[in-house]
Amino acid sequence: MADTCGQVLLGSGLTVLSHPLMYIKVLVQVGHEPLPPTLGRNMFGRQVYQLPGLFAYAKHIIKIDGKSGLFKGLTPRLCAGTIGTIVHSRVLQVQYAHQVLKRFFCFDKKSEDGSLQHVVNETTKEMIARSCATIVTHPFHVITLRCMVQFIGREVKYRSVDFFSVVFLIPFMCLSTHSGLIPRLLGDVLSLWICNMLAHFINTHAIDDSTSHTGEIKNCSQAVTGFFASMLTYPFVLVSNLVAVNNCGLAGGLPPYAAVYPNWLHCWSHLSREGNMSRGNSLFFRKLPAGKMYAIEQKRFF
Repeated sequence: MADTCGQVLLGSGLTVLSHPLMYIKVLVQVGHEPLPPTLGRNMFGRQVYQLPGLFAYAKHIIKIDGKSGLFKGLTPRLCAGTIGTIVHSRVLQVQYAHQVLKRFFCFDKKSEDGSLQHVVNETTKEMIARSCATIVTHPFHVITLRCMVQFIGREVKYRSVDFFSVVFLIPFMCLSTHSGLIPRLLGDVLSLWICNMLAHFINTHAIDDSTSHTGEIKNCSQAVTGFFASMLTYPFVLVSNLVAVNNCGLAGGLPPYAAVYPNWLHCWSHLSREGNMSRGNSLFFRKLPAGKMYAIEQKRFF
């Protein structure tokens, strides 16, 4: 219990610190570009037109809503983090879950630490725990995204005042692909397996256990593979966030920012055709989209 409380406190602190970054990323993912491109220099010193980065975007938000405006949607996100941590911890401790794993995932096999079977076992347990936490907390994630996207149309449909009343309405959306749950789950699962299996391959075949600081090197390889996996699965994150706000009555989820998608597969297909599968992936050195024109009135590219 003490470990869980510590994880909740640490996670809450990191959530508060990272919230402005997520807020700006979500607005960029939707396609909101309130500031026109500016002439700057790339890493090679060449003059190019660039889109405003993280700090310029943050200054724009502060100018309109003040510093507190950078923390829209923080309350439901903190709730999601707290509940998710508790659910994740409890699922790992439930004995019935272990029995299910033994029956369907061959957990009765003895495996040594560091072996492939051990990595598969641990990854499977972590996958189930994460998936349960994601499913339970997804309604809070949906509210968080919609609180953020309200910035585009200056709506006040989702407010912290009526947050707890809205919570009881959102859970029914979780069974629908329009809430973005399916691509979010797929992205989490793929990212976890890619990260752990790639890290195991590197630690087994590329790192000599006889060298000093082997533990630090393995931790570093885990971090690198985690970053690589997140890059590969970013399209799932983008599609999930867009579908979660799509056609929900907010300007950021309706044309011209987005078409009305029947399901997340249509959203994926549309983004792929437009070449926008990595939109919002980077908030620094943002390049001008090729073949796109900036519309000042709509504050977006078309």
